[in-house]
Amino acid sequence: MRCSHHEAGECRSCTLMGRPYERQVVDLTEQVGGLLADAVDDEAWGTPFVGPEAGFRNKAKLVVGGTREAPTFGILDADLHGVSLPECGLYEPRLEAALDRLVPAVAELGLVPFDVPGRQGELKHLIVTGSPDGDLMARFVLRSPGQVGRIRRGLESLREAVPGLRVVSVNLQPEHKAVLEGDEELVLTEEDTLPMRLDDITFHLRPRSFFQTNTTVAAGLYRQARQWVARLDPASVLDLYCGVGGFALNAAVAKGDHPRRVEGVEVAPDAVESARRSAAELGVAADFRVGDAGALADVGHELVVVNPPRRGIGAPLCAAIETAAPAHVIYSSCNARSLAVDLAALPGYTVTRARLFDMFPQTQHHEVAVLLERR
Repeated sequence: MRCSHHEAGECRSCTLMGRPYERQVVDLTEQVGGLLADAVDDEAWGTPFVGPEAGFRNKAKLVVGGTREAPTFGILDADLHGVSLPECGLYEPRLEAALDRLVPAVAELGLVPFDVPGRQGELKHLIVTGSPDGDLMARFVLRSPGQVGRIRRGLESLREAVPGLRVVSVNLQPEHKAVLEGDEELVLTEEDTLPMRLDDITFHLRPRSFFQTNTTVAAGLYRQARQWVARLDPASVLDLYCGVGGFALNAAVAKGDHPRRVEGVEVAPDAVESARRSAAELGVAADFRVGDAGALADVGHELVVVNPPRRGIGAPLCAAIETAAPAHVIYSSCNARSLAVDLAALPGYTVTRARLFDMFPQTQHHEVAVLLERR
Protein backbone atom coordinates (compact mmCIF):
# COMPACT_ATOMS: atom_id res chain seq x y z
CA MET A 1 0.00 0.00 0.00
CA ARG A 2 1.15 3.54 -0.79
CA CYS A 3 -0.19 6.82 0.55
CA SER A 4 0.54 10.29 -0.79
CA HIS A 5 0.08 11.85 2.66
CA HIS A 6 2.66 9.50 4.15
CA GLU A 7 5.10 10.09 1.31
CA ALA A 8 4.69 13.85 1.70
CA GLY A 9 5.35 13.62 5.44
CA GLU A 10 1.88 14.93 6.29
CA CYS A 11 0.82 11.85 8.25
CA ARG A 12 2.97 9.20 9.91
CA SER A 13 0.29 7.17 11.69
CA CYS A 14 0.98 4.11 9.53
CA THR A 15 4.45 3.23 10.80
CA LEU A 16 4.85 0.25 8.45
CA MET A 17 3.64 2.02 5.30
CA GLY A 18 5.65 0.96 2.26
CA ARG A 19 6.63 -2.43 3.66
CA PRO A 20 5.07 -5.32 1.67
CA TYR A 21 2.04 -6.57 3.55
CA GLU A 22 3.18 -10.18 3.50
CA ARG A 23 6.38 -9.05 5.23
CA GLN A 24 4.37 -7.09 7.80
CA VAL A 25 2.40 -10.21 8.76
CA VAL A 26 5.54 -12.35 9.02
CA ASP A 27 7.29 -9.77 11.20
CA LEU A 28 4.22 -9.29 13.39
CA THR A 29 3.86 -13.04 13.82
CA GLU A 30 7.48 -13.33 14.93
CA GLN A 31 7.17 -10.33 17.26
CA VAL A 32 4.02 -11.59 19.01
CA GLY A 33 5.31 -15.15 19.09
CA GLY A 34 8.51 -13.99 20.75
CA LEU A 35 6.66 -12.03 23.42
CA LEU A 36 4.54 -15.08 24.25
CA ALA A 37 7.25 -17.74 23.82
CA ASP A 38 7.30 -18.65 27.52
CA ALA A 39 3.58 -19.43 27.54
CA VAL A 40 2.70 -20.55 23.99
CA ASP A 41 4.42 -23.47 22.26
CA ASP A 42 5.04 -23.21 18.53
CA GLU A 43 2.58 -26.02 17.73
CA ALA A 44 -0.27 -24.10 19.44
CA TRP A 45 -0.20 -21.32 16.84
CA GLY A 46 -2.72 -21.33 14.02
CA THR A 47 -2.42 -19.48 10.70
CA PRO A 48 -2.63 -15.69 11.17
CA PHE A 49 -6.01 -14.23 10.19
CA VAL A 50 -5.66 -11.29 7.84
CA GLY A 51 -8.05 -9.09 5.89
CA PRO A 52 -7.38 -6.42 3.27
CA GLU A 53 -4.29 -4.28 3.84
CA ALA A 54 -6.23 -1.14 2.84
CA GLY A 55 -9.85 -0.01 2.91
CA PHE A 56 -10.63 -1.78 6.18
CA ARG A 57 -11.35 0.91 8.80
CA ASN A 58 -15.00 1.43 9.71
CA LYS A 59 -14.30 4.54 11.77
CA ALA A 60 -12.80 7.96 11.01
CA LYS A 61 -11.58 10.22 13.82
CA LEU A 62 -11.05 13.66 12.32
CA VAL A 63 -9.43 16.47 14.29
CA VAL A 64 -11.08 19.79 13.43
CA GLY A 65 -8.98 22.93 13.04
CA GLY A 66 -8.79 26.06 10.93
CA THR A 67 -11.46 28.74 11.10
CA ARG A 68 -15.23 28.95 10.86
CA GLU A 69 -14.90 30.10 7.26
CA ALA A 70 -12.23 27.53 6.35
CA PRO A 71 -12.31 24.56 8.74
CA THR A 72 -9.89 21.66 8.38
CA PHE A 73 -10.80 18.03 9.03
CA GLY A 74 -7.92 15.63 9.53
CA ILE A 75 -4.94 15.89 11.87
CA LEU A 76 -2.81 18.46 13.68
CA ASP A 77 0.68 19.43 12.57
CA ALA A 78 3.73 19.80 14.83
CA ASP A 79 2.51 23.24 15.91
CA LEU A 80 -0.95 21.85 16.77
CA HIS A 81 -2.64 23.57 13.84
CA GLY A 82 -5.22 21.79 11.69
CA VAL A 83 -4.26 19.98 8.50
CA SER A 84 -6.97 18.88 6.06
CA LEU A 85 -6.80 15.12 5.71
CA PRO A 86 -10.37 13.86 5.37
CA GLU A 87 -9.42 11.06 2.99
CA CYS A 88 -7.42 8.00 4.03
CA GLY A 89 -6.58 4.80 2.19
CA LEU A 90 -7.45 2.80 5.31
CA TYR A 91 -11.13 3.82 5.30
CA GLU A 92 -13.70 1.38 3.98
CA PRO A 93 -14.80 2.55 0.51
CA ARG A 94 -18.36 3.28 1.69
CA LEU A 95 -17.07 5.32 4.61
CA GLU A 96 -14.69 7.27 2.40
CA ALA A 97 -17.48 8.05 -0.08
CA ALA A 98 -19.75 9.18 2.76
CA LEU A 99 -17.05 11.47 4.17
CA ASP A 100 -16.67 13.11 0.77
CA ARG A 101 -20.27 14.32 1.19
CA LEU A 102 -20.50 14.70 4.96
CA VAL A 103 -17.41 16.84 5.60
CA PRO A 104 -18.50 19.71 3.28
CA ALA A 105 -21.97 19.55 4.81
CA VAL A 106 -20.53 19.85 8.31
CA ALA A 107 -18.38 22.79 7.18
CA GLU A 108 -21.55 24.53 6.00
CA LEU A 109 -22.99 24.46 9.54
CA GLY A 110 -20.65 27.29 10.53
CA LEU A 111 -19.30 25.71 13.70
CA VAL A 112 -16.25 27.33 15.29
CA PRO A 113 -13.27 24.92 15.23
CA PHE A 114 -11.31 24.51 18.44
CA ASP A 115 -7.86 26.08 18.33
CA VAL A 116 -5.59 23.94 20.51
CA PRO A 117 -2.73 26.47 21.06
CA GLY A 118 -5.17 29.29 21.83
CA ARG A 119 -7.66 27.07 23.68
CA GLN A 120 -10.49 28.85 21.92
CA GLY A 121 -13.40 27.59 19.81
CA GLU A 122 -15.86 24.74 20.08
CA LEU A 123 -15.68 21.84 17.58
CA LYS A 124 -12.79 19.53 18.50
CA HIS A 125 -13.43 16.30 16.58
CA LEU A 126 -15.76 14.71 14.08
CA ILE A 127 -16.02 10.93 14.59
CA VAL A 128 -17.81 8.92 11.90
CA THR A 129 -18.54 5.18 11.97
CA GLY A 130 -19.89 3.18 9.03
CA SER A 131 -21.75 -0.13 9.13
CA PRO A 132 -21.48 -3.02 6.64
CA ASP A 133 -24.97 -2.11 5.39
CA GLY A 134 -24.10 1.51 4.63
CA ASP A 135 -25.56 3.24 7.69
CA LEU A 136 -23.55 5.93 9.47
CA MET A 137 -23.12 7.44 12.91
CA ALA A 138 -21.60 10.93 13.25
CA ARG A 139 -20.41 12.34 16.58
CA PHE A 140 -19.49 15.99 17.14
CA VAL A 141 -17.07 16.52 20.03
CA LEU A 142 -17.64 20.04 21.39
CA ARG A 143 -16.03 22.01 24.20
CA SER A 144 -19.44 23.25 25.42
CA PRO A 145 -23.13 22.93 24.49
CA GLY A 146 -23.21 26.41 22.94
CA GLN A 147 -23.37 25.16 19.32
CA VAL A 148 -25.61 22.13 19.86
CA GLY A 149 -28.56 24.10 18.50
CA ARG A 150 -26.69 24.83 15.28
CA ILE A 151 -26.07 21.10 14.74
CA ARG A 152 -29.66 20.25 15.60
CA ARG A 153 -30.96 22.78 13.08
CA GLY A 154 -28.59 21.36 10.47
CA LEU A 155 -29.67 17.71 10.79
CA GLU A 156 -31.86 17.85 7.69
CA SER A 157 -29.04 19.24 5.53
CA LEU A 158 -26.65 16.58 6.87
CA ARG A 159 -29.09 13.80 6.01
CA GLU A 160 -29.70 15.24 2.58
CA ALA A 161 -25.95 15.15 1.96
CA VAL A 162 -25.61 11.62 3.39
CA PRO A 163 -28.90 9.66 3.20
CA GLY A 164 -27.43 6.79 5.25
CA LEU A 165 -26.82 9.02 8.28
CA ARG A 166 -28.72 7.21 11.03
CA VAL A 167 -27.33 8.53 14.33
CA VAL A 168 -26.02 12.02 15.12
CA SER A 169 -24.80 12.94 18.58
CA VAL A 170 -22.79 15.56 20.43
CA ASN A 171 -20.13 14.64 22.97
CA LEU A 172 -19.15 17.36 25.43
CA GLN A 173 -15.45 17.51 26.30
CA PRO A 174 -14.85 20.75 28.23
CA GLU A 175 -11.37 19.84 29.47
CA HIS A 176 -8.16 20.67 27.66
CA LYS A 177 -6.31 17.37 27.85
CA ALA A 178 -5.33 14.44 25.64
CA VAL A 179 -8.68 12.65 26.04
CA LEU A 180 -10.75 12.40 22.90
CA GLU A 181 -14.21 12.61 24.46
CA GLY A 182 -16.05 13.55 27.65
CA ASP A 183 -18.64 11.86 29.83
CA GLU A 184 -21.76 13.57 28.49
CA GLU A 185 -23.38 12.50 25.20
CA LEU A 186 -26.44 14.12 23.62
CA VAL A 187 -28.18 12.09 20.89
CA LEU A 188 -29.90 14.42 18.43
CA THR A 189 -31.66 11.85 16.23
CA GLU A 190 -34.61 9.54 16.80
CA GLU A 191 -32.33 6.53 16.32
CA ASP A 192 -29.69 6.08 18.98
CA THR A 193 -27.89 2.95 17.76
CA LEU A 194 -25.94 1.99 14.65
CA PRO A 195 -26.63 -1.64 13.65
CA MET A 196 -23.39 -3.49 12.90
CA ARG A 197 -24.08 -6.83 11.22
CA LEU A 198 -21.28 -9.37 11.46
CA ASP A 199 -22.21 -12.74 9.96
CA ASP A 200 -25.52 -13.75 11.58
CA ILE A 201 -25.44 -11.33 14.54
CA THR A 202 -26.40 -7.66 14.50
CA PHE A 203 -24.74 -5.61 17.21
CA HIS A 204 -26.08 -2.22 18.22
CA LEU A 205 -23.52 0.53 18.69
CA ARG A 206 -24.47 3.51 20.79
CA PRO A 207 -22.26 6.58 20.42
CA ARG A 208 -19.98 5.72 23.35
CA SER A 209 -19.80 1.97 22.67
CA PHE A 210 -16.46 0.39 21.77
CA PHE A 211 -16.27 -1.73 18.63
CA GLN A 212 -13.33 -3.06 16.63
CA THR A 213 -12.40 -0.73 13.76
CA ASN A 214 -11.68 -3.59 11.34
CA THR A 215 -15.02 -5.22 10.52
CA THR A 216 -13.59 -8.09 8.48
CA VAL A 217 -11.03 -9.17 11.05
CA ALA A 218 -13.43 -8.63 13.96
CA ALA A 219 -15.81 -11.07 12.30
CA GLY A 220 -12.94 -13.54 11.94
CA LEU A 221 -12.03 -13.17 15.61
CA TYR A 222 -15.59 -13.86 16.76
CA ARG A 223 -15.86 -16.75 14.32
CA GLN A 224 -12.75 -18.34 15.81
CA ALA A 225 -14.09 -17.95 19.35
CA ARG A 226 -17.41 -19.47 18.30
CA GLN A 227 -15.60 -22.49 16.86
CA TRP A 228 -13.70 -22.99 20.12
CA VAL A 229 -16.92 -22.72 22.13
CA ALA A 230 -18.70 -25.20 19.86
CA ARG A 231 -15.90 -27.70 20.29
CA LEU A 232 -15.78 -27.30 24.07
CA ASP A 233 -19.59 -27.13 24.40
CA PRO A 234 -19.61 -25.64 27.93
CA ALA A 235 -22.83 -25.46 29.92
CA SER A 236 -22.02 -21.93 31.11
CA VAL A 237 -19.95 -19.03 29.75
CA LEU A 238 -18.89 -15.82 31.47
CA ASP A 239 -17.75 -13.00 29.16
CA LEU A 240 -15.78 -10.33 31.01
CA TYR A 241 -15.23 -6.88 29.47
CA CYS A 242 -18.03 -7.98 27.14
CA GLY A 243 -18.70 -4.62 25.47
CA VAL A 244 -21.72 -4.87 23.18
CA GLY A 245 -21.63 -8.67 23.51
CA GLY A 246 -19.28 -9.77 20.75
CA PHE A 247 -17.96 -12.93 22.37
CA ALA A 248 -20.96 -13.64 24.60
CA LEU A 249 -23.49 -13.61 21.78
CA ASN A 250 -21.29 -15.78 19.58
CA ALA A 251 -20.91 -18.19 22.49
CA ALA A 252 -24.69 -18.24 22.92
CA VAL A 253 -25.33 -19.23 19.29
CA ALA A 254 -22.41 -21.67 19.01
CA LYS A 255 -23.47 -25.24 18.29
CA GLY A 256 -23.76 -27.66 21.20
CA ASP A 257 -25.55 -30.72 22.53
CA HIS A 258 -27.20 -29.08 25.54
CA PRO A 259 -28.51 -25.67 26.69
CA ARG A 260 -25.89 -23.06 27.46
CA ARG A 261 -26.08 -20.25 30.02
CA VAL A 262 -24.19 -17.11 29.00
CA GLU A 263 -23.48 -14.07 31.13
CA GLY A 264 -21.67 -10.85 30.22
CA VAL A 265 -20.17 -8.17 32.47
CA GLU A 266 -19.23 -4.69 31.23
CA VAL A 267 -18.58 -1.39 33.01
CA ALA A 268 -20.28 0.77 30.33
CA PRO A 269 -24.10 0.90 30.76
CA ASP A 270 -24.70 1.85 27.11
CA ALA A 271 -22.81 -1.23 25.91
CA VAL A 272 -24.79 -3.49 28.26
CA GLU A 273 -28.06 -2.06 26.96
CA SER A 274 -26.91 -2.73 23.41
CA ALA A 275 -25.91 -6.31 24.24
CA ARG A 276 -29.31 -6.95 25.81
CA ARG A 277 -31.04 -5.69 22.69
CA SER A 278 -29.01 -7.98 20.43
CA ALA A 279 -29.67 -10.96 22.71
CA ALA A 280 -33.42 -10.28 22.61
CA GLU A 281 -33.37 -10.07 18.81
CA LEU A 282 -31.49 -13.37 18.62
CA GLY A 283 -33.73 -15.02 21.19
CA VAL A 284 -30.75 -16.48 23.09
CA ALA A 285 -30.22 -17.10 26.81
CA ALA A 286 -27.64 -14.40 27.47
CA ASP A 287 -27.77 -12.09 30.47
CA PHE A 288 -25.75 -8.87 30.66
CA ARG A 289 -25.05 -6.66 33.66
CA VAL A 290 -23.07 -3.56 34.50
CA GLY A 291 -20.01 -4.21 36.62
CA ASP A 292 -16.25 -3.92 36.95
CA ALA A 293 -14.97 -7.12 35.35
CA GLY A 294 -11.51 -6.68 36.78
CA ALA A 295 -12.82 -6.61 40.35
CA LEU A 296 -14.95 -9.78 40.18
CA ALA A 297 -14.22 -12.43 42.75
CA ASP A 298 -16.80 -15.00 41.59
CA VAL A 299 -16.05 -16.35 38.10
CA GLY A 300 -17.53 -19.81 38.55
CA HIS A 301 -18.39 -20.86 35.00
CA GLU A 302 -17.13 -23.69 32.80
CA LEU A 303 -15.69 -21.21 30.31
CA VAL A 304 -14.50 -17.68 31.02
CA VAL A 305 -13.85 -15.24 28.17
CA VAL A 306 -11.81 -12.08 28.77
CA ASN A 307 -11.24 -9.22 26.33
CA PRO A 308 -9.61 -6.48 28.44
CA PRO A 309 -8.07 -3.10 27.57
CA ARG A 310 -4.35 -2.91 26.77
CA ARG A 311 -3.38 -3.12 30.43
CA GLY A 312 -4.67 -6.72 30.65
CA ILE A 313 -6.82 -8.33 33.34
CA GLY A 314 -4.38 -7.86 36.20
CA ALA A 315 -3.37 -9.90 39.24
CA PRO A 316 -6.71 -9.81 41.16
CA LEU A 317 -8.74 -11.27 38.30
CA CYS A 318 -6.00 -13.79 37.50
CA ALA A 319 -6.19 -14.91 41.13
CA ALA A 320 -9.98 -15.16 40.96
CA ILE A 321 -9.74 -17.35 37.84
CA GLU A 322 -7.12 -19.55 39.47
CA THR A 323 -9.38 -19.99 42.50
CA ALA A 324 -12.56 -20.69 40.53
CA ALA A 325 -10.64 -23.00 38.16
CA PRO A 326 -12.94 -22.91 35.12
CA ALA A 327 -12.16 -25.72 32.69
CA HIS A 328 -11.21 -23.28 29.92
CA VAL A 329 -10.42 -19.60 29.35
CA ILE A 330 -10.48 -17.69 26.08
CA TYR A 331 -8.31 -14.58 26.27
CA SER A 332 -8.46 -11.96 23.48
CA SER A 333 -5.71 -9.36 23.82
CA CYS A 334 -4.59 -6.25 21.96
CA ASN A 335 -1.27 -6.21 23.84
CA ALA A 336 0.94 -9.30 23.84
CA ARG A 337 3.15 -7.82 26.58
CA SER A 338 0.35 -7.54 29.13
CA LEU A 339 -1.02 -10.90 27.93
CA ALA A 340 2.34 -12.52 28.71
CA VAL A 341 2.23 -11.08 32.24
CA ASP A 342 -1.31 -12.38 32.79
CA LEU A 343 -0.51 -15.84 31.41
CA ALA A 344 2.38 -16.08 33.85
CA ALA A 345 -0.11 -15.30 36.63
CA LEU A 346 -2.29 -18.23 35.53
CA PRO A 347 0.01 -21.19 36.30
CA GLY A 348 -2.90 -23.61 36.50
CA TYR A 349 -3.53 -23.28 32.75
CA THR A 350 -1.89 -24.37 29.51
CA VAL A 351 -2.33 -22.54 26.21
CA THR A 352 -3.60 -25.12 23.72
CA ARG A 353 -4.51 -22.81 20.82
CA ALA A 354 -3.33 -19.37 19.76
CA ARG A 355 -3.97 -17.18 16.74
CA LEU A 356 -2.89 -13.75 15.58
CA PHE A 357 -5.50 -11.43 14.06
CA ASP A 358 -4.06 -8.51 12.10
CA MET A 359 -6.67 -5.96 13.11
CA PHE A 360 -4.45 -2.97 12.29
CA PRO A 361 -2.49 -3.39 9.02
CA GLN A 362 0.31 -0.87 8.37
CA THR A 363 1.10 -0.77 12.11
CA GLN A 364 2.61 -3.01 14.78
CA HIS A 365 -0.63 -3.06 16.75
CA HIS A 366 -2.19 -6.49 16.95
CA GLU A 367 -4.91 -8.72 18.35
CA VAL A 368 -4.20 -12.24 19.56
CA ALA A 369 -6.59 -14.86 20.92
CA VAL A 370 -5.51 -17.81 23.04
CA LEU A 371 -7.42 -20.81 24.39
CA LEU A 372 -6.35 -21.99 27.84
CA GLU A 373 -7.10 -25.36 29.40
CA ARG A 374 -6.94 -26.25 33.09
CA ARG A 375 -3.95 -28.47 33.81
